[in-house]
Amino acid sequence: MKKTLLLTLFVAFISFAANAQTHKVVVQLNTSDTLVWHGALKNISNLQTALGPTTQIELVAHGSGIGILIDGKTTQKSKIAELAASGVLFKACENTIRERKIDRSTILTQAGTVPSGVAEVVLKQEAGWAYLKY
Repeated sequence: MKKTLLLTLFVAFISFAANAQTHKVVVQLNTSDTLVWHGALKNISNLQTALGPTTQIELVAHGSGIGILIDGKTTQKSKIAELAASGVLFKACENTIRERKIDRSTILTQAGTVPSGVAEVVLKQEAGWAYLKY
């Protein structure tokens, strides 16, 4: 009887864990408006609070939004460090870096790069990620 009960509880736990949804959100940022930068990062923080710490979030900055990831231009350096420490990924567009002749050493250490910002957003959407645009 005890073995049956334990087995039933184990199967129920495994089933619950398998059904727990992992949320995935890609955030596209293509503006130099620092108020929008602040709002986007605030919303990312709110998403983590509402959906839980296992939520996968990636911010992709390209075009005029690249400034959020450039040391000396960003107004959000401490917030980016905080969010990166909690698992948020930050990606800078290689096309934008090249076209604007941005010194790679000025990209924040918390940020990685992707070959194309817009392609990264498309690939994430095709993989089932939710999409937010700023």
